[in-house]
Amino acid sequence: MRAIDVHCHPSTKEHSLSVGKYMAALEAMLGRPMRSKTEEEMAEDFRRDDVFAMLIAMDAQAETGEAVITNDYIAGLTTRFPDVFLPGWAVVDPWKGKLALRELERAIRDLKLTGTKWMPIMQGFYPHDHRFYPFWDLCQSLGAPLLIHCGTTAIGSGMEGGGGLKLDYARPLPAIDNIAADFPKLTIIMAHPAWPWTEEAIAIMLHKTNVYMDISGWRPKYIPAVLKAEMSRRLQDKILYGSDYPGWSPAQ
Repeated sequence: MRAIDVHCHPSTKEHSLSVGKYMAALEAMLGRPMRSKTEEEMAEDFRRDDVFAMLIAMDAQAETGEAVITNDYIAGLTTRFPDVFLPGWAVVDPWKGKLALRELERAIRDLKLTGTKWMPIMQGFYPHDHRFYPFWDLCQSLGAPLLIHCGTTAIGSGMEGGGGLKLDYARPLPAIDNIAADFPKLTIIMAHPAWPWTEEAIAIMLHKTNVYMDISGWRPKYIPAVLKAEMSRRLQDKILYGSDYPGWSPAQ
């Protein structure tokens, strides 16, 4: 059976531009340069690993000032390379208000993207702040799942003051727990193992039937032991596969 990688970023120049001023620190942490690839080269990466990929757009413009990876770009890649790219993740900047709500609905209804991805650290917001509840209400009504970054991030790592980015925005408690309780029909996927709050994430998944996790961005040997112990036991139906490409390849 062919695997589905639920957490992939484009490896093209669009991704480099969206990372912007954080790229040098990201490359230093990974220990290698992040060379931009052509779209054809990117598609071939997933063919080689025999994996379907769900690509992620990006818009943290209000907080970081960096470039946007548009939802149209992600949808276009799905159309051009249907043998490797499944309908991916729409992204809107939560600080753009009603414009973002309209764009989110367009991305799901018209572009046929699967759901929405959120990066609270880069976008600078607390997901359980009621000012952002209209987004979760819309996603629930559309049947569009949320993929929300939880835990630390490589973005800003090693920079003075972490590049001004605040990890607390991505703490599972109370954010994910509150949203899951207030929108019980909304599927929520915590992106990454949520370290250093992995045990909080485990507790939420065990308590809330609508909360899941992808294990992207972490080489298997670094996944917290407490999570490894639960992945084949109580959480065996709660964990999704993801690589966080191009940081890591699906094979890695």
